[in-house]
Amino acid sequence: METDAQLPERDRSSGPHEGQEERSRSSRTGSGPALGRGLRWLTGGGLWRRAGVLAGACLAFVLLLTAFVVQPFLIPSGSMENTFRPGDRVLVNKLAYRFGDTPRRGDVIVFDGTGSFVQEEPDRNSVAALLREAAAAVGLAEPAETDYIKRVVGVGGDRVRCCDKRGRIEVNGEPVDEDYLFPGDAPSQVPFDIVVPEGRLWVMGDHRSDSRDSRDHLGDPGGGTVPVDKVIGRADWIGWPVGRWTGVDRPAAFGRVPEPAAGGAHG
Repeated sequence: METDAQLPERDRSSGPHEGQEERSRSSRTGSGPALGRGLRWLTGGGLWRRAGVLAGACLAFVLLLTAFVVQPFLIPSGSMENTFRPGDRVLVNKLAYRFGDTPRRGDVIVFDGTGSFVQEEPDRNSVAALLREAAAAVGLAEPAETDYIKRVVGVGGDRVRCCDKRGRIEVNGEPVDEDYLFPGDAPSQVPFDIVVPEGRLWVMGDHRSDSRDSRDHLGDPGGGTVPVDKVIGRADWIGWPVGRWTGVDRPAAFGRVPEPAAGGAHG
């Protein structure tokens, strides 16, 4: 009799555990149907839905690629001729300076000129600006008004001046033969003599007579130089048109330029 009396007690004590297990199974199996419905929605629904899902995935991949790895950049003007021509799409390597490397003399860079070439960011309609940025990110529209593409001529500590007796630009006292200049252009019609502050760059276009660059901003804050942290990336390839597919190499023109003296060169 005592044994029989104890059995109901054991039965009652096991009840809560069974209830917990049942609720646990229900919660686990409840997520299963939801996941299944989501997968069926993505893969079902006919050709148009599948095409839309595929297009959305491709767009997300392209946007991530252009945001962090490589971005097409539409050349809007002739300031970099003949290296680049208006309408060219160059591929900007956004990883070039992400792992400890810094821009070097001769590199062609894309940078945000806000605070150096543009003192105040222009007012823009937010929706139109967003659409334009999305189109510019895939090379279908001109870049933002504050984005520029120029060649690095001097880095932090360099003394850059124009010009020597033969009309060449000097960097740290060494004349530079710039064979990439637009045919017939002088290295500069504007005399200048500047020591580039540390962490900044002196940049110029290859078509010197058609380029607004560091020379045009000598009187602005920073003396026309661009902060390194405003560099978006390095132009490494011409991707379009097909007939102009080529890599963009760093020229040998700066190979003989000595490093600046400790503390910076001074005139």
